[in-house]
Amino acid sequence: MTDSPTPSTGDHAADRVIIFDTTLRDGEQSPGATMTLDEKIRIATLLDEMGVDVIEAGFPIASDGDFEAVSEVARVVKDATVCGLARASKNDIQRAWDALKHAKKPRIHTFIGTSPLHREHQLSMDKAQVLEKIRETVTFARSLCNDVQWSPMDATRTEHDYLVEAVTIAVECGATTINIPDTVGYTAPGESAELIRMLLREVPGLDKCIIATHCHNDLGMATANALAAVEAGARQIECTINGLGERAGNTALEEVVMAMKVRPDIMPFHTGIDTTKIMGLSRIVATVSGFPVQFNKAIVGKNAFAHESGIHQDGMLKHAGTFEIMRPEDVGLTESNLVMGKHSGRAAFKDKLAQLGLDIGDNAFQEAFVRFKALADAKKEVYDDDIVALIEDTETSRAHTRFQVIAVEGTFGTGVQKAKIVMEIDGEERVAEESGDGPVDASFNAIKALIPHTARLQLYQVSAVTHGTDAQAEVSVRMEEDGKLVTGHAAHTDTMVASIRAYVNALNKLMIRREKSAPEPMQQAG
Repeated sequence: MTDSPTPSTGDHAADRVIIFDTTLRDGEQSPGATMTLDEKIRIATLLDEMGVDVIEAGFPIASDGDFEAVSEVARVVKDATVCGLARASKNDIQRAWDALKHAKKPRIHTFIGTSPLHREHQLSMDKAQVLEKIRETVTFARSLCNDVQWSPMDATRTEHDYLVEAVTIAVECGATTINIPDTVGYTAPGESAELIRMLLREVPGLDKCIIATHCHNDLGMATANALAAVEAGARQIECTINGLGERAGNTALEEVVMAMKVRPDIMPFHTGIDTTKIMGLSRIVATVSGFPVQFNKAIVGKNAFAHESGIHQDGMLKHAGTFEIMRPEDVGLTESNLVMGKHSGRAAFKDKLAQLGLDIGDNAFQEAFVRFKALADAKKEVYDDDIVALIEDTETSRAHTRFQVIAVEGTFGTGVQKAKIVMEIDGEERVAEESGDGPVDASFNAIKALIPHTARLQLYQVSAVTHGTDAQAEVSVRMEEDGKLVTGHAAHTDTMVASIRAYVNALNKLMIRREKSAPEPMQQAG
């Protein structure tokens, strides 16, 4: 066992809520979401700087790639507890500990399904067998690590008396955090709160543990359910940036944190989160995951602080508080009077990135500035949204470098549709020319000739970043191969160039997915 005391996640006073971020684990389970090792390390570092208390870095037994990611995150994180997920198996738990043991604050998170559906159909175990497995695995995890979190998967559909038995055993065997997951997004706020109250009444010693809540958003109530659980006595919220996660996603970090910050009158709780870093992290996660944020998403959506109604605009001109309950700068969105264009220099561009909450390295900055100047030559004025799209496209291109687009030519119109693509593939320049049913089909056929694959295009979506005929086009594609889903995203003033880059970005991610394929099918906690 580690000699360090139980890792602290900050002030555990009655009103302190621990923020447990699972973007790197549950968030990456979103169909199509794929992150490289470098991207995971970057996000973990930013989460640590933001003040997240616990970072769930991955599922170490799933693959060598997941093990490496958890291990590297454990090495670089300075302040947060780093957590690894493990099924109710000694092999899983040992693998998690091997990845985590050099972390400053390690935590093993182990779980097992407890609902009738999970016992019968997933585990093929009876009630007594599940309870014995809990006793065996929590005890083993506690022998390795002082900080052990345990979860009864599908807790909200588990019989209450049996859930009490299961939680009681986990507490007796040394679990320091008891997480109550709403795995399928089934519960409602009143039920969520009552479940926590019931467990606190019925489970001896539970008041000495941290009670956590992990909610999915299948019925759109994840944030409400998480906050209701906190009101009832939970003091850890499991969440993700942008609500990323399986199916309809998880509780969104930005929503619960800002809800407590804006409404302390009815939710007298606080966190250690630096909320001014929210917008920057939101944009980075959207870029690396390939999941754009919907325009009307609470807190971080493009329209969250936009006002088009005449009545709203009139009120805003008189007093911002008439139609805004929080300031844009509270979440890292600052207003600027700088108009960017082809005469803007490096200093102005760097200042603009800082105002937009976009933090990139020196090499990435140099590349982004070159692309900004090219964009400014093509557009009279470069808007904030243009710059955000440009940075996202630059970061995506830098992250996935096995396949790179060098040049594009095409013959389009009412006659023959042809596309010629020049690419660099594993360091070698190659060319292909193909025809197709339209310019997009011809271009994708040319890419397929250069990079043979069996992936099926499921989604092709184009949207304008700003207004006008010179607006950048943002293109998203989703592809599927052997059950693996990946997304690609790119932006350019030429729609065809954006389409080709997005398609190639998706193929780069597909290669990562192939490398990360798990050795066996497995159920993860949710």
